[in-house]
Amino acid sequence: MTAEPLLLVSELNTPSVWPASAALAPGGDIAVAGVGLAELAEHYGTPAYVLDEDEVRARARAWRQALPDAEIVYAAKAFLCRAVVDWMEQEGLGLDVCSAGELELAATRGFPPERIVLHGNAKSPQDLRTALRLGVGRVVIDSACETARLAARVQGPDAQQVMVRVLPGIEAGAHPKIRTGADGQKFGLSLADGSAEDTIARVLGQPRLELVGLHCHLGSQITEPRPYAEAVRRLVAFLAALRDRYGVTLPELDLGGGFAVAYLPGDPAPTPAEYGRLITSTLANACAQHGLPVPRLTVEPGRSVIAPAGIALYRVLSVKRTAGRVFVAVDGGMSDNPRPALYGARYTVRRVGRASDAPMRAATVAGRHCEAGDVLAESVELPEDIRPGDVLAVPAAGAYQVSMASGYNMTGRPPVVAVSGGRSRLLVRRESFEDLRARDVGL
Repeated sequence: MTAEPLLLVSELNTPSVWPASAALAPGGDIAVAGVGLAELAEHYGTPAYVLDEDEVRARARAWRQALPDAEIVYAAKAFLCRAVVDWMEQEGLGLDVCSAGELELAATRGFPPERIVLHGNAKSPQDLRTALRLGVGRVVIDSACETARLAARVQGPDAQQVMVRVLPGIEAGAHPKIRTGADGQKFGLSLADGSAEDTIARVLGQPRLELVGLHCHLGSQITEPRPYAEAVRRLVAFLAALRDRYGVTLPELDLGGGFAVAYLPGDPAPTPAEYGRLITSTLANACAQHGLPVPRLTVEPGRSVIAPAGIALYRVLSVKRTAGRVFVAVDGGMSDNPRPALYGARYTVRRVGRASDAPMRAATVAGRHCEAGDVLAESVELPEDIRPGDVLAVPAAGAYQVSMASGYNMTGRPPVVAVSGGRSRLLVRRESFEDLRARDVGL
């Protein structure tokens, strides 16, 4: 397939919303990793999700290069399947998981358990049992009551290594629903009200638990490094206070994830190197100021590894022009991508597989579901001759879409397809009606 680099005028000098391999192809198509998107839509059906494997791997390596002395842990909640587990293991990343299900999936691929971190604000007994059975490297304690609950399940002879998730009191993130570093929300333990220190004292009193460090997570889609630097300063000051009060020098510091990606041309999206430089310099300076050894650093990128590698494909079902607006309805929607309905996420949309000279007009890409809020993209530029049967591609679709997909209206969750070196392969098959029917066991 002959292709030319995909570079839109609006994307010049800005982070691209497309994978690096994306290129214009004949007939108005876009090729990713040498495979046409319209061809993929025809072969696998729509809606479907495409992952550029080489893009995922390159982004994982970029984090390792940006923080060579840190532990890079992939946040599995962004998207996880067996192939992604393998890619992370091969690229030297750990896994950050939030459930027994994610743990068991990693175990099916033989992922080293010592490179797994388990956290979550409300871990179930099954989550804790599975973590201990598999021997995960770290469990992040998120509440005081979790301390005794976890300790009671540790059989020994070795203590379970744990971290305590603290709230540094920092507002960061693209939307209030994804800001998790400030006081007054469900995650973590506050530095300000003393609950973090109280829980740490409890952990230190549990011989079956070994406290190795502090954990925090500021939020998601954080578009600049400065909040991380401020978090480092506050957490290092807290580490010094713990040393002075309890005589312990904790060797690890986990800053979580939340690093931004570009969803629209022009969106700010610092590189891993930009985050890494400020974080490491701030950490070294803060530790020197407080007379502490520099702790081992962990970061948990998820979105920034997988989102830019993913593309969602839809087929147009109807075009409606009413009240001065154009609604382009597609065969997916909030069942495969709830992000726009949840917190107003915005996307780029492009027609692929059909070239035309028609002028571009603003349109709303609507989903197929029985909700007025089922809108995938507002005010996107699409050709005026858009029609049923056309294929639409939505880039930056690799994170928090398939992983948050639902069975709404029993439409079935979409497949996930990997592309690399001019070839495609199915990673996750489409959910069929038979899958849905098999769960309904009532008479």
